[in-house]
Amino acid sequence: MAFSRTVQVDAGVNEAAETREADRDAELVARVQNGDVRAYDELVVKYRERLFAIVYNMTSNREDAADIIQDVFIKAFSSITRFKGNSAFFTWLYRIAVNTTLSHLKKNRLRRFFSLETIQEEGASAEVLETLAAKHKTEKGALLGELQEKLNDALQKLSPKHRTVVILFEIEGLSHQEISAIMGCSVGTVRSRLHYAKQQLQAYLKDFVDS
Repeated sequence: MAFSRTVQVDAGVNEAAETREADRDAELVARVQNGDVRAYDELVVKYRERLFAIVYNMTSNREDAADIIQDVFIKAFSSITRFKGNSAFFTWLYRIAVNTTLSHLKKNRLRRFFSLETIQEEGASAEVLETLAAKHKTEKGALLGELQEKLNDALQKLSPKHRTVVILFEIEGLSHQEISAIMGCSVGTVRSRLHYAKQQLQAYLKDFVDS
């Protein structure tokens, strides 16, 4: 009973903190919409690192990620007057970042790299990724390089949308609902894309994982 009460208290604290964050964002957005540029600077500082992480995971290039993030904040500022608050501000900003990155990757035909170091073995939702994360902890030298290369090659065979869902879910730890809002599709579509992506990765990496 004590444990249950503790969990409930922790959940309540987290929910209250999220509400405060959302209220603060709404206040800052309203100020920006009324012409307060300094309020936008505060939003940039608040979310720049989080957005950089997802863009870097999608591009594996710090210079590209920095350029994309700058573009994202310019786009967001130019369209913030049209933000109606139907979703959380960060979800709206995240959507701009993901779409801008996907457009950049498509335009430049860059390879997308997926680092084994960022996969959380404990709680990984895809068996194949969990197995690879475990291998990452034991393999050394050339074998580790081969393991990383195999995973990246497998991910290249996924469509950008399927690859992005895997990154958002496995690396960023976002929920199906959050990914749905960011990618502008239904939760069912998110689940379907994840299921398909996991099946494809399992097939592409079967021989290597089983070895």
